[in-house]
Amino acid sequence: MVARSHRAPRTKEIAPLEESATIPVDATRDYSAVTIRDMMDPPHAVFGPTDHVGDAIERVREIVKKVFVTYAFVVDREGRLLGVITMRDLLLADRTATLDSIMLKDPFSIPAEIPLMDAMKLVLKKHFPIYPVCEGNGRLVGLVRGPAMFEAQAIEISAQAGSMVGVTKEERLSTPWPRSLKSRHPWLQLNLLTAFVAAAVVAVFQHTLDKLVILAVFLPVLAGQSGNTGCQALAVALRGMTLGELKPGKERTLVLKEGLLGLMNGTLVGISAGVGMYVFASMQPVPDDPLVLAPADRALMLGLVTFVAMIGSCFVSGISGALIPMTLKRLGADPCTASSIFLTTATDVASMGIFLGLATVLIH
Repeated sequence: MVARSHRAPRTKEIAPLEESATIPVDATRDYSAVTIRDMMDPPHAVFGPTDHVGDAIERVREIVKKVFVTYAFVVDREGRLLGVITMRDLLLADRTATLDSIMLKDPFSIPAEIPLMDAMKLVLKKHFPIYPVCEGNGRLVGLVRGPAMFEAQAIEISAQAGSMVGVTKEERLSTPWPRSLKSRHPWLQLNLLTAFVAAAVVAVFQHTLDKLVILAVFLPVLAGQSGNTGCQALAVALRGMTLGELKPGKERTLVLKEGLLGLMNGTLVGISAGVGMYVFASMQPVPDDPLVLAPADRALMLGLVTFVAMIGSCFVSGISGALIPMTLKRLGADPCTASSIFLTTATDVASMGIFLGLATVLIH
């Protein structure tokens, strides 16, 4: 019950506020579906606008014996939040002043039913120790502590690395192995299926590989470099979604940026890879066949193919890293779920397909 002033009694008390049980931050909990209502504490230092400072101070002295008080909240007769008072302002104010004269009006509050991850986007640049929680009509129903929100978000973000390779967010060191096997194995089967897709691309150019075995040496180089490029783009996209930076309308900007970065990084790395291929190819014996290019020309063409393939594969990988999580989200799936499996397939198919395709056209 909100304390009433003895000096200026009101004709109607403020309605009592409902209390909600606090759910402690749990490292094993999936916070992707948790709302602020699930995490809030009941408010305690709640007063009316015409209550006097002296009465509020005496009331706070009793409250702090049971709970820690950071702010005092001012509400109207219906319990709607009007203002917030810091303890410093309360203790230094004239004891005869009313609370509405020292409160911070129109305070920031968090909707009770908003998901935790969406709430984190609202408080990202505020960093208050306590946030009031209100229902849709503005009625104060609780408070949520900032450190608890950030701790829960850290747990959720830490689970993304596992989700990207098919490990569920609930799995921990203590999870029984049968349950771990059941949750992981389907994703490994999917990974195998996508690996067959990449293998099929290589099979299409088997005749080229038989003639130019040297190409097989550089296939892992192309796949590894384009894979890293895609993972960088994927990390940025997921971080933007988690922190609320990827707002509607910015998807195209992200894709263009990652495509440009892939193009530029592919060019710079492609120069090194092309030179490496040229040197390596120059050292290899060439069969005495009039249909085969001269050693110098052959090495130069292989270096050029490697250079162009690196640019193309990194460009495709950058775009894929940005598009895959956005596509999963649009389809209603978790953007983190097995993202790396789909990305690996895209990067492998692109790098091997471009590399072997160019070699077939320009050299074979």
